[in-house]
Amino acid sequence: MMALSDDLTKMAQLAKEAEDRGRAAADKARTDLQAEVERASESAKRAADALKQRTAERKAAASAQWAEVQSDWARHVAKMREALSAKRAKHEAKEAQLFADIAASDAKAAIDFACAAIEEAEYAVLDAIMAQKEADELALTR
Repeated sequence: MMALSDDLTKMAQLAKEAEDRGRAAADKARTDLQAEVERASESAKRAADALKQRTAERKAAASAQWAEVQSDWARHVAKMREALSAKRAKHEAKEAQLFADIAASDAKAAIDFACAAIEEAEYAVLDAIMAQKEADELALTR
């Protein structure tokens, strides 16, 4: 079960790296920031693709609810990216602030979702460790 706590460590590290890059973004020139946005977009796409692959591989072992949540999340991300691209292509200078406000709201919603997912991940890890301990104790009594 140590691998599960290692996974939590990885999750915390990714969150810290995202926080650091987010803080640093405010000080970057727009052109430099555009490169960061593209890098983050590609990284997020790779992560979503990897999640889709892992979901397919683990489908038999994972509960149907988690498979559905992961599938729903992948569809949501694709839909949001499509909508953002369309909005960005259409907006004019006078609409730039509105677009920025919408982008900030979307970012906040993604952060809220991620925070809830972290809480759920902690619960799932602890529950899995408890289930293994119970299984180990039952094996000893037989």
